[in-house]
Amino acid sequence: MLETAFHWLGVAVVTSPLVLLVSLGLASLFGCLLQEKTIARLTQFSIVSGLAASLAILALMLQSGVRNVPIEIGNWVSLPDEGFHFHLKFVFDRLSVPFTMLSFILCGTVGAFTNNYLHRERGYNRFFMLYAIFLVGMVVSSLAGTIETLFFGWELVGLSSALLVAYFHDRRNPVQNGQHVWVVYRIADAAFLIAALALHHLTGAGDFDKLVGTGAWPEGHASIEASHALYVGLLLLIAAAGKSALLPFSGWLPRAMEGPTPSSAIFYGALSVHLGAYLLLRVSALLEASMVLSGLVIAVGLVSAIFGALTARVQTDIKSALAFASLTQVGIIVAEIGFGLRYIALIHIIGHACLRTLQLLRAPTLLHDYNGFENAIGSHLSVSPIRRSRWTSPQFQNGVYAIAIYQAFLDEVLKTFVARPFLRIFQWCDRAERRWTSFLSRDEHPIVKDEPTHPGSLEEFV
Repeated sequence: MLETAFHWLGVAVVTSPLVLLVSLGLASLFGCLLQEKTIARLTQFSIVSGLAASLAILALMLQSGVRNVPIEIGNWVSLPDEGFHFHLKFVFDRLSVPFTMLSFILCGTVGAFTNNYLHRERGYNRFFMLYAIFLVGMVVSSLAGTIETLFFGWELVGLSSALLVAYFHDRRNPVQNGQHVWVVYRIADAAFLIAALALHHLTGAGDFDKLVGTGAWPEGHASIEASHALYVGLLLLIAAAGKSALLPFSGWLPRAMEGPTPSSAIFYGALSVHLGAYLLLRVSALLEASMVLSGLVIAVGLVSAIFGALTARVQTDIKSALAFASLTQVGIIVAEIGFGLRYIALIHIIGHACLRTLQLLRAPTLLHDYNGFENAIGSHLSVSPIRRSRWTSPQFQNGVYAIAIYQAFLDEVLKTFVARPFLRIFQWCDRAERRWTSFLSRDEHPIVKDEPTHPGSLEEFV
């Protein structure tokens, strides 16, 4: 009886955001534009039903003392000869349930705010379509019991993030910044895929239960050797760094502020920016297996926190300042995970996500409130003078300021050493493919001499 209740409540949690996505998707596919009131009610229904089912599961878990509730949906891909299978599996435990509830609560808050913020805007329906994709991705990522299921949700979150950065597609800068975010996500996703393949090779499956061994989160221990844990953990650290804008991938964070304020709040202040930290929490057993990996996680977190604190102080707009302030807190959260403080990191994520959502939603009216406060008191607010340290030279202070204002030239470093080499490889492959295709076509049709070439090429496009 208890297992049946867990099963159907778990299915309700997963399908509630799918109802919103399918409803909006079918309406857009058949050219039937829904009214704003209808979209708002569908969103409210999905959020409330998913949150209610999550609360019911939490109550049952507390009452029965069960700490791990797996729900199998079934095999989607099975290759017995290669020993590979892809099946949807969701796990309700002390990590996934709080994160899922946080996703529903903050998405519901942003959805209600957006209903007024984008009222009568041309892209109202498009925003909620991408919002529904993001909600499905967050719920799937939060409840994923296998690394393939987590990657599926991870991709939905990344896709909706990049498209919402380029939401104002009639302007050039948002489109370029959306492409930049997508390129960084591709690097992180490549590392994620390699880690998934390595995990399949080492454990025979992508289940987190087999990786952790016995014991529910956070009590499990890695079932692979320290050297293998270091290899897989490094790849997952790269994936987490790309998704959470940790160094050296922090350059895309201010670019993401080109999107509407609701998407900035839910993506880069609340949920998406914490997804990398959530991944490290989910595989935290790997950190215990390798001290070197734990040290690297701590180092990346602390350096990112220091960089975010410095850069936030030189920003000229409130959204970018809040974005780098989020980076500071995410860096501290990652360092806490490296130190093994898992519950503290989870509480830190929940508190920081709620605070940052409120700050970013209030950002559009901040200057109005600031001026109203000054009018109320009848004078300007006092600004504390900048205190310069007596222990550092002016040259050092100017150097730190230059690093902060230029964001350590991270964008240029990524373009020079990552994006451009990959682009040259793809261009070379494109040219080689065209030459080989033309060679084969000449052999098959020797009479035809002037065949039309393909219009355009990757080189011309780039």
